[in-house]
Amino acid sequence: MAFAKAVRKKAKLRLALTGPSGSGKTFGALMIAKGLGGRIACIDTEHGSASLYSDLADFDVMELTPPYTPERYIAAIREAEKAGYDTLIIDSTTHEWSGSGGILELVDQVAAAKFRGNSWSAWNELTPRHRSFIDAMLQSRMHIITTARSKTETAQTEGPNGKKQVVKLGMKAEQRDGFEYEFTVVLDIVHAGHYATASKDRTGLFRGDALPITEETGRALLNWLESGAEPAPEPSAPASEGLVLDDALLALRESNDLNSLKDTFGRCWKAATKDQQAELKAVYDECKTALEALAAAAQAEPA
Repeated sequence: MAFAKAVRKKAKLRLALTGPSGSGKTFGALMIAKGLGGRIACIDTEHGSASLYSDLADFDVMELTPPYTPERYIAAIREAEKAGYDTLIIDSTTHEWSGSGGILELVDQVAAAKFRGNSWSAWNELTPRHRSFIDAMLQSRMHIITTARSKTETAQTEGPNGKKQVVKLGMKAEQRDGFEYEFTVVLDIVHAGHYATASKDRTGLFRGDALPITEETGRALLNWLESGAEPAPEPSAPASEGLVLDDALLALRESNDLNSLKDTFGRCWKAATKDQQAELKAVYDECKTALEALAAAAQAEPA
């Protein structure tokens, strides 16, 4: 444990774009990704809306459908990493929180199945799953650009010609409180003109008035990210570590019945280290309890 001189290192982009419906979040994400360069992938939960912009940039898309569990987002992020993409757009993260099969719905399901409707107890299980989704983004080797819907209100303002006009304003992003703390830059997009203002900016690039999002925005961000010092090389994993723990935990949580859960646990256990086995056992017990509760509830229902 020791102090060392603070040095800004080269980094990957962690950017969040928030705004009301129609404000231009997807468009802005693609423009910035194009400016960053390299291969672009997009996780689209907006029913194919990203593909409507296929003329703006060359990118590949994965259309993610319900249930929008944290584990399905994590699996999509891992797939993009394996495929070697440079930038990943997650459009949008709102579904992981409030969509079908998202965290808020899962809390209700777990509370009803295991805790007699006590949602406070259910949060003890769901918070680590949400945290795993956040960590998957933060620890990725890719540039990550996320979008999030924000609740909308209207306000009357004075237009350029001096006349009163009604505009849409974005409010709080539809994600967990504190979500914005995880990003290097958070840009809030206003509906009129698709201009962006920074509610958080560690780069110093977005001071002053609202600015339009263009490819140049991406290039400016890349120059800032690349201007840091070279990061220290990461230590290589021990040769004996034959299990990718995140993938194993995801497989356990995606088991649909007790038999598949036991089979998956047995395969993973053999390849795991001692430390990994402890975490595997904890998640196995959690999943086993949940599946047993669901089976009991199903049997109790009238024929």
